[in-house]
Amino acid sequence: MTKRRLLLPVTAVGLLLTALNAAAQSAGDMGHHPMHGEPGHEAMMRQGMGPGMGRGPVGLLTTQDPQSGTDMRIAMNLIHQNTKIRRTVTRLPDGIKTVTESDDPRIAQDIKAHVASMSGRLDSGRQFNIFSTTLPVIFDNAKQIQSTVEYTDRGAIVTRQSKDPKVVAALQAHADEVTELVNEGPVAFHRGIDARRSMGPAGPRGQRQPSSPAPASNNPY
Repeated sequence: MTKRRLLLPVTAVGLLLTALNAAAQSAGDMGHHPMHGEPGHEAMMRQGMGPGMGRGPVGLLTTQDPQSGTDMRIAMNLIHQNTKIRRTVTRLPDGIKTVTESDDPRIAQDIKAHVASMSGRLDSGRQFNIFSTTLPVIFDNAKQIQSTVEYTDRGAIVTRQSKDPKVVAALQAHADEVTELVNEGPVAFHRGIDARRSMGPAGPRGQRQPSSPAPASNNPY
């Protein structure tokens, strides 16, 4: 078991992931991005999946770097293979414990790769975000998060804790965002993209952030 500050993605699967790139930060520019179900939307989402920076999902990141394309490829694969992923979330009084796994060796490897990459991003402050309103709080307060990461044969177990109620609330809310992606896959991702379009030029940072942690409970999802 290793101890590191970590963000699961989109992550975590986490993903697990929201803002437009610098060339599309104005409200007028955002009007040119078709929403889910509109002509051109699927073609846009298929672009920019190679290494490095690009269009499509990569172009929607709040910030981009040379690793963005690789991280996005892994994240999108997890999103499109969501039915092969199992995820449980336990809410702790001071944080969260997540178990994200798959019986498919390739998906399990992607889960571990995503966790490792997002951990490095959290340590270095290189945010990987498209539409999450909780990630800005998590990255701004990364030094207040204590994380324990255990890699299993099928994925990863992550415990993240903080003494700051605001950060605890953000961690728990982000876990819900990731679980939504695991449960609904591309449908949830497209819904998030549509929500980002309505956020305006300020993007996720302009949205209201969680202010207090939810009561501790076990969440089977």
